[in-house]
Amino acid sequence: MDVYKAIISRRSIRAYESRDVEEDKLERILESGRLSPSAGNRQERRFIVIRDAGTRKALSDAAKGQVFVAQAPVVIAACSVESEYVMSCGQLAYPIDTAIAVDHMTLQAVEEGLGTCWIGAFDEKRVKEILNIPDSVRVVALLPLGYPVAIPKPTARKSPGEIVMREKWRI
Repeated sequence: MDVYKAIISRRSIRAYESRDVEEDKLERILESGRLSPSAGNRQERRFIVIRDAGTRKALSDAAKGQVFVAQAPVVIAACSVESEYVMSCGQLAYPIDTAIAVDHMTLQAVEEGLGTCWIGAFDEKRVKEILNIPDSVRVVALLPLGYPVAIPKPTARKSPGEIVMREKWRI
């Protein structure tokens, strides 16, 4: 599969089969995140792989009761060492760098025949308690991972004319 095909095939998966994710597939997904670019090559993202059912259930509860978080055989907590490093554009680097890594992992998951759903709705304090994450680290996303029960239809997207401008911002 080429990257574009992975991009147009990716869906947010909220129902997973019970079968386990093979370790070699998981390692390629993690490697895709590890190899992602970061501002100043700081590489401050960290990934916690959770397979334990009890821990996944606790994370599901911390994620506003989204039951599919517990249903997925693997959850990856995408974290970053909290840093005050600001890129020259004025943006904090760590959330952007970690988001890039998570996106790389979601596309590799598609390549592996797996599904994911980016979870940003969670109680970070509770997730940190569950996973023993220190105060100096931020949880950027939870990424449930597994074989999809079904592939949802594509969601509506704005047309290129609504989001693409050439040369300058237009009103």
